[in-house]
Amino acid sequence: MSTRIFLVDDHEIVRRGVADLFEDEPDLEIVGEAATVSEALARIPSLAVDVAVLDVRMPDGNGVELCRDLRSQLPELRCLILTSYSDDEALLNAIMAGASGFVLKQVLGNDLITAVRRVGAGESLLDAKTTEALMKRIRQGKDDDGPLAGLTDQERAVFELVGEGLTNRQIAARLFLAEKTVKNYVSHLLAKLGMQRRTQAAVLAAELKSRKPDH
Repeated sequence: MSTRIFLVDDHEIVRRGVADLFEDEPDLEIVGEAATVSEALARIPSLAVDVAVLDVRMPDGNGVELCRDLRSQLPELRCLILTSYSDDEALLNAIMAGASGFVLKQVLGNDLITAVRRVGAGESLLDAKTTEALMKRIRQGKDDDGPLAGLTDQERAVFELVGEGLTNRQIAARLFLAEKTVKNYVSHLLAKLGMQRRTQAAVLAAELKSRKPDH
């Protein structure tokens, strides 16, 4: 049985390069490609895909949100995030979206093939220690931040960036979310905090930050 792979990247040369890598691997089969989130959402559900290899940044959205949307429709689908960017927020959001792995585009060809095989076999490439450390970082201080106790991890992340004065668009870029999704998070967290305006949230964020001892 071959692993059926779908590639999503807005750069044709990247898709072609990855497809060429898999061409001589009898157990790996490229069954489709897409250059946009909407194209991927339209095509993947009808193709019995095992592994979707997703770029993070695309013209009409991003791979993390796409991963979340696809896995809500197709729980058996495994997603491998392939990106040029490496940071905690990207990794954390990939984990929260249900990705099985997070691989940088600088990866060697053989290592990418191995990563796809492992993900296709149901393994996770996300190191358990790294995952736990990230989740701990997000949860840190929750007990001290009484007003924030009712916020989800993602709402807390958005709240902190609102406190830094970022716009919804800037927050979307930082957290690899759609701008509309960020707008929803802001609405939810304001409602939970009993606030009407984001400036109120920014003031609270600054106040909470000033209370924390410097490390």
